[in-house]
Amino acid sequence: MAPDPAAQLAERYRQSGGEEDVYGIQRSSGPDGTPLLTVWTHNPDEDAEIFDHLKGSIAGYLEREEGLSLRRGYLMDVFGPDGALQHRLDART
Repeated sequence: MAPDPAAQLAERYRQSGGEEDVYGIQRSSGPDGTPLLTVWTHNPDEDAEIFDHLKGSIAGYLEREEGLSLRRGYLMDVFGPDGALQHRLDART
């Protein structure tokens, strides 16, 4: 279950045309201040192509609409409908 602020951010993301299955996005600070993004989705599909689209969609939205700087890259964890980790990405530069 996504915390309330994460659910609110996901709602803004969906309203801007983001993936309907995403119900939580949490921004926090990871190692060395690198953005750590935690994503909750109802989509059980773990396909790499779907994840590639999802990460680009979320990162683009956060950078464009929420003012998040991704110049140093980011970390992303995606949790599926059963609460299990689906994907872990280290996109630090």
